[in-house]
Amino acid sequence: MSGHSKWATTKHKKAVIDSRRAKSWAKLIKNIEVAAKLGGADLAGNPTLFDAVLKAKKTSVPKDNIDRAIKRGAGIGGESVEYSSIMYEGYGAHGVALMIECLTDNKNRAAAEVRTALSRNGGTLADPGSVAYNFTRKGVIVVEGENTTEDDVMMAALEAGAEEIEPHAQGFEIITDASDLVAVRTALQEAGIEYESADVEFVPNLKVEIDAEAARKIFRLIDALEDSDDVQNVYANFDLTAEVQAELENDE
Repeated sequence: MSGHSKWATTKHKKAVIDSRRAKSWAKLIKNIEVAAKLGGADLAGNPTLFDAVLKAKKTSVPKDNIDRAIKRGAGIGGESVEYSSIMYEGYGAHGVALMIECLTDNKNRAAAEVRTALSRNGGTLADPGSVAYNFTRKGVIVVEGENTTEDDVMMAALEAGAEEIEPHAQGFEIITDASDLVAVRTALQEAGIEYESADVEFVPNLKVEIDAEAARKIFRLIDALEDSDDVQNVYANFDLTAEVQAELENDE
């Protein structure tokens, strides 16, 4: 899940990942396969694959699983993979806009599972284009703040082309043009700054502020969508005040 209030939902996200580790691993493996298919098996020459592997390692995906995924994606050893990328648009509680990114080997199954998750959790499917106009494809780099300072992050990232750096309680979120993602994350590496993830995401241009009740409904909807093996990412344009964040942190 990705939304403007990414850090506010960290606790929620980690709980979901921990309870669905197998599904999380399957999606990370799929990302590796697609990256290897598009750019080859060499991590040094394929930055998308490098970041997909990094994310898998940070989620404790076993090295053998990662190596096999790279080989399948690159067609090494006779195995191959074929996935179709599909984007669905929808709405959740309080008019929150959703971009639902699927990677699937069965388009009919993916469509049915997205529709079911939306209809059962207070969401609706939107016409193509009715939501997408409010999102822009951006590079998003998440940096843990434990061993670095805002000045260090700004010095490395801004000089490499970062557009925005948002400090949060747990660290920093760096926004870049999609084409500058690799340059900025490389600058962070060269500066000795570790990053948690580096992805191209759909970032909302306009955000909807929601209360805790609406946030809980949105989380349930996103959980249901992400329960599908075909759904890789869900992007949303919700925003949360500090008070709402505090209330959600107290939830079980």
